[in-house]
Amino acid sequence: MNFVSVRIITSDVQRLVHFYGEITGMPVTVYTQDFAELSTPSCTLAIGSTRTLMLFGGDIARPADNHTAILEFRVADVDAEFARLSDTIRNVTVQQPTTMPWGNRSLLFRDPDGNLVNFFTPVTAEAIRKFDR
Repeated sequence: MNFVSVRIITSDVQRLVHFYGEITGMPVTVYTQDFAELSTPSCTLAIGSTRTLMLFGGDIARPADNHTAILEFRVADVDAEFARLSDTIRNVTVQQPTTMPWGNRSLLFRDPDGNLVNFFTPVTAEAIRKFDR
């Protein structure tokens, strides 16, 4: 088995395509007005419109209503990313760069739909070893 993607359901695909392209600096492939993907070497972030829910049986998910998941991206330097994105995430920053007890330096903010996004960098040798397993 392979865990390959996470899908966000949204009422505004283009808004999230723009946001995730901007924060990651990576291209987001737009397949249709209802579906796009940000592919990274380890996983894909899919962005689907609410219209795609009908293909799965109807009203099975609610956009902009996530209160449990955090989308996490490992970055080379959390503090540099915070400086680069300061204008973009100024009003949606939940936690400025902070070194967490488990050894990661973490920046937590929200995307335009309110989903939590964590940019993190392992800063201890133990944290780096654990992540690279």
